[in-house]
Amino acid sequence: MDLRARINEALKDAMRAKAADRLGVLRLINSAIKDRDIAARGEGQPSPVADDGVVAVMARMVKQRQESARAYDEAGRADLAGKERSEIAVIEEFLPRQLSEAEAEAAIAEAIAAEAATSLKDMGRVMNALRARHAGAMDFAKVGPLVKARLG
Repeated sequence: MDLRARINEALKDAMRAKAADRLGVLRLINSAIKDRDIAARGEGQPSPVADDGVVAVMARMVKQRQESARAYDEAGRADLAGKERSEIAVIEEFLPRQLSEAEAEAAIAEAIAAEAATSLKDMGRVMNALRARHAGAMDFAKVGPLVKARLG
């Protein structure tokens, strides 16, 4: 079952269970996906965005909520931070499992070997290889410094 179908099934289940908070988050996910489809159509890309595009949309949603939760924590609004974290949990149900630190290190080593990278000049090729193989399964903001340290 593709990602969109899984999200729609979860949406229907949330409606049946009358889980208002979960239902709201699932509707937000669907809305963001439809917005991405419309943007893709305008750019001349295939209209229903593939699963990797949907994963990118949801990963962006998670990052936004993490930043909001951090801001709410700093402002002393634990109730709003908790709401953001519960939304993150719902979104992450549909994202691929994140690689552990050891798995990420192994993937970085594999990509460096596959690209025959030897210096920082090759960092772009290594990052592109990692994005192609592990889209949605790695936080590239954290992986970038690791690759840089390996190549530097």
